[in-house]
Amino acid sequence: MSITRDLLSGSTAARIALTLWVGGMWVTGYLVAPVLFNMLDRQTAGEVAGRLFTVMSYIGIGCALILLLDAMTGSLPVWKQLRAWLILVMVVVIVIGQWYLQPMMVELKMQGLDQMANKAQFGRLHGISQVLFMTNSLLGLVLVVFPRRPDLL
Repeated sequence: MSITRDLLSGSTAARIALTLWVGGMWVTGYLVAPVLFNMLDRQTAGEVAGRLFTVMSYIGIGCALILLLDAMTGSLPVWKQLRAWLILVMVVVIVIGQWYLQPMMVELKMQGLDQMANKAQFGRLHGISQVLFMTNSLLGLVLVVFPRRPDLL
């Protein structure tokens, strides 16, 4: 009974959520996606990778909610916690990537990437998307490296 209670406690759930979110980002972005593009044609690899990144976006938002709820149980108000602000920034990055950049990239693909203008615009959007993903994965690493302590994060 004690193990179940410990697993469901806020800090344990938050550690699991952080592990799932950050670990999932790193595995998807830096291991799975490169393997897909090495083994499959660009179109298929892009479709599979895109779906995986979408799944990770939803997982990230769910895990962020758990982490923010856990932050509310801390001794400091949430708005004074750097950790909570980092999590919120990560959520904003997910929203920009998933619901702003991704639809534009899908639209360009539907119009055809054989047109130079579409191909160039797609490349720019993809580059921005990569920078945002790298930013999130590094912010997530900061959250992992610095456990929740008042003197750190």
